[in-house]
Amino acid sequence: TGMLEVLSHSELDDDQRRTIQVIQQSARSLLQIIGDILDFSKVEAGRLELSPTTVSLPSLLRSTVANYSGSASSKGLVLNCEVDDRIGPAHVADGLRLRQVLGNFLSNAIKFTESGMVEAVLEWKGRAGDGDRVCFRVTDTGIGVTPEQQARLFQPFSQADSSTTRKYGGTGLGLSISRRLIELMHGRIGVDSTPGEG
Repeated sequence: TGMLEVLSHSELDDDQRRTIQVIQQSARSLLQIIGDILDFSKVEAGRLELSPTTVSLPSLLRSTVANYSGSASSKGLVLNCEVDDRIGPAHVADGLRLRQVLGNFLSNAIKFTESGMVEAVLEWKGRAGDGDRVCFRVTDTGIGVTPEQQARLFQPFSQADSSTTRKYGGTGLGLSISRRLIELMHGRIGVDSTPGEG
């Protein structure tokens, strides 16, 4: 991937540049698959651990959403980000893993939405002991999933159905890993969807 980056900065004609872009996209997909498999192996071995630090949840959400602005705009989608004013400036969390979960949801939302919008929201839900209860929510106007498909979504190597893999790709590991990460954070993860509505 490093050499592809170097090559992309050299003098190329239009066909060569398009070819480089295809190879780069394929390389990114392979790296994502490798990362998912490694994370899933850690989950299975009980070795997936968190590294909490002091983070700004609003900044984390905004920067994660910003990473997906290009892919959203290339599909003509509106990508919104909303943060509740009551969210504090600092929390203790594993920012890297939280970003991974949010990225997974944003990536899926954009992938399965042909028109309309994708929105990421951070809400304050009140105090809980010596901490805050917060909710991250990603909403889209995509294809949606049936209740039967929803029951399979967070299972390893599972997607809504076989046609999903053929049309959109992916390993079916992202949501399973996300669920495990959120459980390690003592949180809950779920989906609310209607086919054809998002």
